[in-house]
This record gives sequence, structure tokens and C-alpha cells, in this order.
Amino acid sequence: MAICSVLKMGDERLLRQAQKVTEFDQPQLHQLITDLFDTMAATGGVGIAAPQIGVDLQVVVFGFSHSERYPDAKAVPQTILINPVITVLDDQEELGWEGCLSVPGLRGEVARAAKIRYQGFDQFGQVIDRTVEGFHARVVQHECDHLWGILYPQRIRDMSRFGYTEVMFPNLASAD
Repeated sequence: MAICSVLKMGDERLLRQAQKVTEFDQPQLHQLITDLFDTMAATGGVGIAAPQIGVDLQVVVFGFSHSERYPDAKAVPQTILINPVITVLDDQEELGWEGCLSVPGLRGEVARAAKIRYQGFDQFGQVIDRTVEGFHARVVQHECDHLWGILYPQRIRDMSRFGYTEVMFPNLASAD
């Protein structure tokens, strides 16, 4: 079990484009995935991307049955997603509050595509192809943004809807 330090906003490594994984079912990839899940669990996250722990690869993990940080969110299946491609399926957007392990203590309201298709691979190179909506779609878009060097505050349209979790949502767990 390896719980890694999570890079914080301001670290230039979070702004880079991650590299595609070219070899699957390798010990280093399996260890990275274990480290990501361990770190996500230890920090109370619902997802985490490899760049957040300083690894420049297109790997994200996400999923939960219940989240203290997002108590109203429906469960999202535990997923390993490598080299993702996201296709927006309609023009409808949903506003929703987001936090991030790399932007601790803050939340912001972000518009995301309401329904998406995501494709990629698992750690063994098996194809993943899902169509999702709601919070599941939000989590995938948020985590994949990390692979492209984007942090959620860059997507906030109204900065009056951005602030400290403890002030804006005093009843929520503030692991953000």
C-alpha cells in the first residue's frame, strides 16, 4: 500500500499534457493503479489522476458507493480508465459543485456536459466504452481534465460561485 502526496494547484506539473500509456499489464502500471486507489481512499476522493501524484501518464481511477464529500451523489462504479477519449453526446450542460484533491479546501460551480460517452482501456488493455450522465459524467470529465493540464477553477464561469468549502458548505466533510 502506497499513499502518495497529492500535488497542489500552482505546481506546474499539473498543467502538462500527460503521455499515453503504450504498454498494458505491466508491474509498474499495476503499482501505479494501486497507488492511485490507495491515495484516493486515504484522502476521501471520488477520483484521482496520475498527474496529481506526479506521474505523467494518461491514467485515472474513480468510483465510490457513498461519498462523504458528495453525499447526494449516486454511486459510481470503481473504474480504471487509461488513454481516455470523451465524446459529448448533446448540448445540455449541468452546473454542479466540484472540489479537488489538488485544490484543497475549495469548491466551485462548474458547467459540464450532462451526457457523455467515454472510451479507453483498463490496465490489461481491455476496451472500456460507456455512456453516462449526471455525477458519473462529471467525475469522468473532471478527472480526465487532469490529463490535459486543466484544473476545475479554470472552468468556473462565475467566480462568485467559488470559495472555501467550510464557509460555503459547513456541513460537508472538507477533505477538498
